[in-house]
Amino acid sequence: MRRFKQAVSLILVIVLLFPATSFAISIPDELKLGKEYLQLIKNKGVILHDPVAQKMIDIVGNAIVKQLSPQPFHFDFFMINDDTFNAFATPAANIFVHRGLIAALDNMDELAGILAHEIGHAVGRHVSQSIDRSKVVAVGSLAGMLAGVLVGAAAGSSEAAQAMTIGSMAAGQSAMLTYTRENETEADQKAVLFLEKTGYSPRGILDSLLKIRQTDYQGIENIPDYFKTHPGTTARVSHLSGILADYKPALNKPAPPENFDYNMVKYRVIGLYSDPDTYIPKIEIALQNDPDNVALHYGLGLLYGRTTRMNEGIEQLNKALAKDPFESMILLELGRLYIRNTEYSRAITILDSMADDPLLGDWAVFNRSVAQIENGNLSAAQKGLEHVLGNGKPGFEKANYHMAEIMSRQSKQALSNYYLGVYYARIHDEQNAVRQLERALDTLDDEKMREKAQNELENLKGKGKKGAHQDNRM
Repeated sequence: MRRFKQAVSLILVIVLLFPATSFAISIPDELKLGKEYLQLIKNKGVILHDPVAQKMIDIVGNAIVKQLSPQPFHFDFFMINDDTFNAFATPAANIFVHRGLIAALDNMDELAGILAHEIGHAVGRHVSQSIDRSKVVAVGSLAGMLAGVLVGAAAGSSEAAQAMTIGSMAAGQSAMLTYTRENETEADQKAVLFLEKTGYSPRGILDSLLKIRQTDYQGIENIPDYFKTHPGTTARVSHLSGILADYKPALNKPAPPENFDYNMVKYRVIGLYSDPDTYIPKIEIALQNDPDNVALHYGLGLLYGRTTRMNEGIEQLNKALAKDPFESMILLELGRLYIRNTEYSRAITILDSMADDPLLGDWAVFNRSVAQIENGNLSAAQKGLEHVLGNGKPGFEKANYHMAEIMSRQSKQALSNYYLGVYYARIHDEQNAVRQLERALDTLDDEKMREKAQNELENLKGKGKKGAHQDNRM
């Protein structure tokens, strides 16, 4: 314990006496770049809006940020819909976690370790340093290049998947925006300090590195993306092992913030978004060895539900529910599978029971509205969808589609065109969005709705002009 405290003290001295000093862009310029980058990513639809996983990431990330001295940037956390093991910081303290990383880790300490490291990069302004080293990269085009690499990877390009984020650009660009080994060491040192104050174990960062390497380190061609974008892995593991060799939690160690059942979140992410053919055999084998594991039943049920094995999916979710009858994650997905299995009344009963859930209530109302449409209760469905849309939370794009369906069934074609146009706009299908909104404006007689449609149309056309301008500039 004494050696650990000495090591932490030395780290603190190094960080305070030798801060990074060379920056090519000002804080306002970095803020502008970060905002532009984030908007490009949002426009491409690669951010995954899962309320449970997002809440867990936010809780862990914000617990670390809370320990920091005043910062020039506001920290925000996002999940990328990509199955690789990766996490990264971008300009202006936006931190991204790939869903594949959630699937690879096993507990909150490991997740906290990865997030603390990325927060360390942001605090050290290492992104700004990397831009300084890349004198030839124009700041005005940097966000577009970074977004293009990220979007290509999330769309399934294996070449782009190897170039995820600032660590590696496309061919010929990889040396321009890379962290140095000194950056990595500094981020690790900061992470140890941050974690010691949060209640999460500093061992989490070392355990996460070892776990990722053991899982997927199969030779030079298969090095995980995280290691490609974070150089000096062997040295990092050795350095952290030395620092943490004698680590013991302090007697007055703070309790971690609100906890999650990490395995439930992990298997939710696997079950809803990962490849069923890859994970179904793995979880089936795991259940043979651990038949009472609620998270495994939950994850397997979700995976089955995405195949032709719908009834088996419902069976697995009911097994999970029998072991944990009040778990809202299970209730929500069971209701959703009942809808897909055309058991609408049963779905409505389950979803009614959790409509006031603080985290998943809006999702329960949304899915209940879908079931009510199928049961012919259009007024109740419309009320529920209006409630969801009024809250303005991300991830509910399809609520507009179902509103269009209700309007069509009620022979309100202009309103149907409006909601369908908004739906297409939210999923970034600009061509169909413009077509539907123009049709709505042809016949809409409600002045308030006409104004909304016009605003949507003007926003779409404005984005189109801006995108064309950026393409010409690049």
